[in-house]
Amino acid sequence: MSRYLLLPPALLGLVLLHLQLEPTVPLAGQWALLWGAEPELFEEFQFFYSALPRVAMALLVGGALGLSGSLLQQLTQNRLVSPMTLGASSGAWLGLVCAAIWAPALAAGQGYWFALLGAALSTTLVLLIAGRHGIRGLPVVLAGMAVNLLLGALAAGLVLLHDQYTRNLFIWGAGDLAQTDWHWVLWLLPRLLPVAVALVLFAHRPLTLLRLGDDAARARGLSLWPVLLALLVAALWLSSLAITAVGLIGFIGLLTPNMARFFGARTARDELLFSTLLGGLLLLATDAIALGFSRVSTDLVPSGAAAALIGAPALLWLLRSRMHAQDQSAIRLPGERWRVTRRHWLAVAAAILALLLVNLTLAPAGQGWQWSWPDELLWSLRWPRLLTAAAAGAGLAVAGVILQRLIRNPLASPDIMGISAGATLALVLGVLLGGGSIHDGGPLLAFGGSMTVLAILLLLGRRHGYAPAMMALVGIALAAFLDALLQFTLAKGNDQVFAILGWLAGSTYRVSEAQAGWLTAGILLSWLLALGASRGLTLVSIGDGIALGRGLALTRTRVLLLVLVSVICALVTAVMGPVAFVGLLAPHMASLLGARKAGPQLLLASLLGMALMLLSDWLGRVLLYPMQLPAGTLASIMGGTYFIYLLARKRAL
Repeated sequence: MSRYLLLPPALLGLVLLHLQLEPTVPLAGQWALLWGAEPELFEEFQFFYSALPRVAMALLVGGALGLSGSLLQQLTQNRLVSPMTLGASSGAWLGLVCAAIWAPALAAGQGYWFALLGAALSTTLVLLIAGRHGIRGLPVVLAGMAVNLLLGALAAGLVLLHDQYTRNLFIWGAGDLAQTDWHWVLWLLPRLLPVAVALVLFAHRPLTLLRLGDDAARARGLSLWPVLLALLVAALWLSSLAITAVGLIGFIGLLTPNMARFFGARTARDELLFSTLLGGLLLLATDAIALGFSRVSTDLVPSGAAAALIGAPALLWLLRSRMHAQDQSAIRLPGERWRVTRRHWLAVAAAILALLLVNLTLAPAGQGWQWSWPDELLWSLRWPRLLTAAAAGAGLAVAGVILQRLIRNPLASPDIMGISAGATLALVLGVLLGGGSIHDGGPLLAFGGSMTVLAILLLLGRRHGYAPAMMALVGIALAAFLDALLQFTLAKGNDQVFAILGWLAGSTYRVSEAQAGWLTAGILLSWLLALGASRGLTLVSIGDGIALGRGLALTRTRVLLLVLVSVICALVTAVMGPVAFVGLLAPHMASLLGARKAGPQLLLASLLGMALMLLSDWLGRVLLYPMQLPAGTLASIMGGTYFIYLLARKRAL
């Protein structure tokens, strides 16, 4: 009870601090306006219609996200679940982007229904991926990361194709609490308050019974699935309303339930209520930090970026506690059914040769489709793109094989583990701080970002035995921080916005001959080094005990292989930007074809990754001619589609 007594003074202090960050009205004047005085001067209007609604919005949205996060964590009994990690935020973002493009008039007044639909579909997909037994552990978090990558690729592709309709969503995507009147507060309050009050009053009993387990809850008369569905819809409704009102703000729903338990919340109702109050306080404090940064910088700092700045380290701090045993479990995908034969090798090689030929000779033109060998000019434009796409696909596939065998998890990949995000973040920060083009960052800067992530992985991994949960959470934290930073960059609206956005989609547009050459040489060398370490990869994938028993220097092998992964990610990211799903699916496809040993899997996965990127680059060039889509976007969409197919097949088995 004492913690509740501390909330009123903390709330009052934060509100007063927040209102003084824009001191356009003296404190006495502020007090008079709060007690009903009519504003007369411009500063008073600004205070009453901007500063005060912003405080109210921070409290409402923070409370909604905190309550939604607590409800989701109690439903799943998983402290790592939130609207962000379940993919609800990215689903709502994609829903609103679609609405802004194809139904702008309807989106202006009823956009929250599109956000709710997108959040519901993405969350359903994540829950299907994780399965009933994976909801309470790491599988649901990794599944959320995969869905976030897929939906993010779809949204990025739509924004690139329809920038005239989506420019107004850039600031919204960064999470902005700025207000110009009381409209959004009055819009949000009646939609939010009844659901929040009903949850605090009536959700206590079912949530308490769910803590006993499904069978015990049924034995005590709980209609399990109707209750679960109703509570899940309520959580998505709260987060969708918040996203519609102010945009994407991460980490609040993840941190506040953990903070509530840290401060002593034990019962279901206590956690719901305290998470709601803490959510409002935390977002208000975060917004105060954003306003403080905005005062000392030339650019407006969105609240979502400030939330990520605080939330990413806080999420890493959560790793101090030990994960449950089920957090070490992997999501099981359909296993291999065939044995790789010479016919498989010949088929893959023939497919790559056919894709190379098609890329070079078949393309639309003003007179229709033409099949002809390119002239000197077209050859000089096409062969660097082909070489870059092939090398990037092979390199990411090799990195995926290494990671999946190192941590014995079929959903491990450079994008999910955060290594690609580290390279991307370093390059974007270089543009923000040093100016210049995103294409001039270079591999050394990208390698520094990848190695920074690697250092964090190794530092935390020593304590947790390189657990999959730790690596996945680092990736989630970095990906969320990167997304907030990128949205902040896009919200600035300068000339580099769409250059950065196109690069983020994995583009081969501006690759030079020199870049294609050294990327290919670097990937080839990395592939040879990985083949040399195939024995260590095989032993590590079997188990640490067996590897140590066979005389393998386990720690040194793991560190060297992680360094190799970071080098590959830095090379690929520096040349063509981040590419998702290739490193996730190419190793699994190789395993599905029967490549069980490390050496054959490395070779077959690299060929499959090469084929996927060559196909993506060609489709991106010809599908919407004369417009072009980045190869990374097409690869992510095709890879995500195939991943969903695998999951559907798994359910059918």
